[in-house]
Amino acid sequence: MRKLTVALAERSYPILIGQGVLDDAGAIAAAVKTPRVAIVTNDVVAPLYLARLIATLERAGIAHAHVVLPDGEAHKDWQTLNTIFDALLAGHFDRSTTLVALGGGVVGDMAGFAAATYQRGIPFIQIPTTLLSQVDSSVGGKTAINHPLGKNMIGAFHQPRLVLADTGVLDTLPERELKAGLAEVIKYGLIRDPAFFDWLEANIDALLARDPAALAEAIERSCANKAQIVSEDETERGVRALLNLGHTFGHAIEAGMGFGVWLHGEAVGAGMVMAARLSMQQGWLDVRQYERAVALIARAGLPVLGPRLGAQRYLELMAHDKKVDAGRLRLVLLRDIGDAEIFADVPTADIAAAIDACCEPA
Repeated sequence: MRKLTVALAERSYPILIGQGVLDDAGAIAAAVKTPRVAIVTNDVVAPLYLARLIATLERAGIAHAHVVLPDGEAHKDWQTLNTIFDALLAGHFDRSTTLVALGGGVVGDMAGFAAATYQRGIPFIQIPTTLLSQVDSSVGGKTAINHPLGKNMIGAFHQPRLVLADTGVLDTLPERELKAGLAEVIKYGLIRDPAFFDWLEANIDALLARDPAALAEAIERSCANKAQIVSEDETERGVRALLNLGHTFGHAIEAGMGFGVWLHGEAVGAGMVMAARLSMQQGWLDVRQYERAVALIARAGLPVLGPRLGAQRYLELMAHDKKVDAGRLRLVLLRDIGDAEIFADVPTADIAAAIDACCEPA
């Protein structure tokens, strides 16, 4: 088992990574300080891992109940969030309750938002079951639901008490979801860790083949990068915004196509290509480094071209992004592989040109 810590003073918490950590009753018991837990999962994950988690809780002597949500980004909304609240209220769960998120990024975001707001805040634990959620969304305390005009526009910062990333659950992950998770892994190499990017170039085939050692290394390196950033900037006032490389473009793809049509990681993959292209057009990113970035994203099986929504439609959707500040669109762009910066003064015509160059043919 590999262990990392997100250092946030009295709210610090561990990330446990390894085969079989879902069965670690001791780790869960150490994090749960309440007499009951409520598990939030979905109808895809529940048949695979709910019984196993329940067995772990029972070994730890923790009372439990559960609520099963419909699967998919299309259900990351108020109506589904209310399903969680309905179950908590019907079960007479009070503030002495811990929520446990068992699932991918959608489950984690929704359970976390429910925990942040139910009776003004209760603790929660993340047990991510997708690669994307293990390397990114389960760490850092961002919780949210979507709005038709934008992704993750309604939410709260609420840190978990524990993250359990069981690499064994990735054996049942569909190939498309595995590839989508690699987008967030590649992101860390591009924004701040050039040695990790080199490692990914050498090991991308092993990751696609689900080599256990390669996956554990990628998850640990990704979580270590994110834990350090979150420890420095919990509420995204500065350096944490770098984690959004490609996301402003990617969120526009998700909203423009309809949530769930493109997986989040797929949209981020195409979005990172757009960001890299814009960086190159501005004269900041060397052509060879741009080509390296695009080649690795393609080798991961991710889209390198976005859907042709039209540059104007992209810009309209991007205007609703959370990173808009005082009416100025802030973009994460690259100076080099491993060197990202935030820019708020890129001409709109340049952004549109990069979008047009990185979209599917008409």
